[in-house]
Amino acid sequence: MDQPVLGLPHGLELRPWRPSDADVLLAAGQDPEIRRWNRLLVDTPQDAHRRIARMHERWQAELSAVWAIARREGEALGLIGWGDIDLTGGSAEILYWILPAARGGGVMVEATKRVSEWALNDLGLHRLRLCHSVANPASCRVAVKAGYSFEGTMRSALLHADGWHDEHLHALVQGDL
Repeated sequence: MDQPVLGLPHGLELRPWRPSDADVLLAAGQDPEIRRWNRLLVDTPQDAHRRIARMHERWQAELSAVWAIARREGEALGLIGWGDIDLTGGSAEILYWILPAARGGGVMVEATKRVSEWALNDLGLHRLRLCHSVANPASCRVAVKAGYSFEGTMRSALLHADGWHDEHLHALVQGDL
């Protein structure tokens, strides 16, 4: 099936990434905060085009579902989606980032709520994970405001550019919404 476009408040939507979004993906790959908290290695326009093509391939293979957070009929502002989708086991892990100009206005909270509703209600998953470095309080605020319960700290769980980080684990399960 085709990847759906999901509506958001304030004239925004979640839509599949397009080849024309490559410049936005390249800019995100150069943003220090996005690079600090994500494994987004996009250094050339070719890298961006390959990554967008891979998003579509992984959708078709039912391995991930990644959307551009964008103004309707406009340029992408961020990325959100599900990686590590396990349809049989009923789980997935959220991934996201947002460009500096769109930070701080609650966009990521709304996008997280929307993709979580889609994953639980439309895709039929049972458990959704949100993990972030304990040194990233902005992601912790997104998790809490989007309704994810804090479950604990995973020690030395993810290798970032500056070394191993402990991570907070948050989850949303069927019935929480």
